[in-house]
Amino acid sequence: MQTTDAFDGLSCTGCGESFGVGEHGRCPDCGAPLSPTYDLDAVDADALGDRDGPGQYRFGDLLPFPADAAITAGEGATPLVATDRLADELGVAAAYVKDEGRNPTGTYVDRGMSPAVTAAAERGLEPLALAAAGNAGQSAAAYAGRTDLRSYAFVPSRTAFSNKAMVNVHGGEMRVVGGRYGDAAAAVDEQLAAEYHSLQEFTTPYRHDGAKTVAYELLDAVDSPLPDAVVLPASTGELVVGVVQGLEDLLDLGLAEAVPDVYAVQAAGCAPIATAFESGADAVEAWTGPDTIVGELEIEEPAGGDLALAALDRVDGDALTVEDDDALESAVTVAQTEVIEVGGAGGVALAGAWQLAESGALGPDDEVVVVNPDAGVKTPDVLRSHLMGKGI
Repeated sequence: MQTTDAFDGLSCTGCGESFGVGEHGRCPDCGAPLSPTYDLDAVDADALGDRDGPGQYRFGDLLPFPADAAITAGEGATPLVATDRLADELGVAAAYVKDEGRNPTGTYVDRGMSPAVTAAAERGLEPLALAAAGNAGQSAAAYAGRTDLRSYAFVPSRTAFSNKAMVNVHGGEMRVVGGRYGDAAAAVDEQLAAEYHSLQEFTTPYRHDGAKTVAYELLDAVDSPLPDAVVLPASTGELVVGVVQGLEDLLDLGLAEAVPDVYAVQAAGCAPIATAFESGADAVEAWTGPDTIVGELEIEEPAGGDLALAALDRVDGDALTVEDDDALESAVTVAQTEVIEVGGAGGVALAGAWQLAESGALGPDDEVVVVNPDAGVKTPDVLRSHLMGKGI
């Protein structure tokens, strides 16, 4: 399998054992997630981002597979949209929305699905399978379609119709499971009898690794080398772990003097990561009775929860929760004033930014980036229902 020069292989996040690119699941010794490692000494920091390649592959020095060997649809290179009215509302120097809804299937998940499917395709492994709240199932079907490999997406019954429809449109097979995300995850092994290659976050080593390119794209995108604060929604832990890793890479390469303040935001009705962080726990406990309208964030037992806690701890980050109504109101407000289509998950991050501004955590000199993880058109019915509830 063709790999990039700086890619060292895979390292276990639990026991620290090292593995080659041929390993494709969790650690065979302790069962913890694996993560790609890189030799930063082999990276020309001054030329980071100058590689030829579509989207995120211009940062190919810090990805496992080169652009000419990757299954890619140009994911990444999403716009950082200046939101002046939002900045005024927050009382900060500048506010931006990193709009991941502009990715090929409308979600940041595409960034990690590209190397994950590339690794599977190189070995001809099939069928590919995963459980998904919605977006990841659509993304997996799309990238698997480029490889002619069979794929299955197991989704809970409350998954948005747009995601369900597009799984099939992209050629994937869909299994709808009664209940919630945890029920869909349990059904994968039950129905496929472990005869599959997993694209599950933190089972494949590559999904969170792709998410780190969100951080690379913040480099020199604002007036300072990096913003003062990054606010992002948390679900499986994938985005939190990836973005923090990317920011740490920039620091280690000497491209940043400090890591921005990182804030992970969850819906109050399903907040296992934020609750564990606020209590000072070392591990995330499964959430009992999850209840949030934001289906993408209703992950009651996040596979990357413990790693997200560790990531926030390393950079002295923070975690907080917001109510569904505040999240939907934030999404609608920004959609109506900033020409950005923000869904419920992006609304959670935006509501978190408002909460941080009200508490004084964000100040008048701060440059703030809010990550919108997916396109608002994925769940327009939820946003429209919120307006109808207001009599609009």
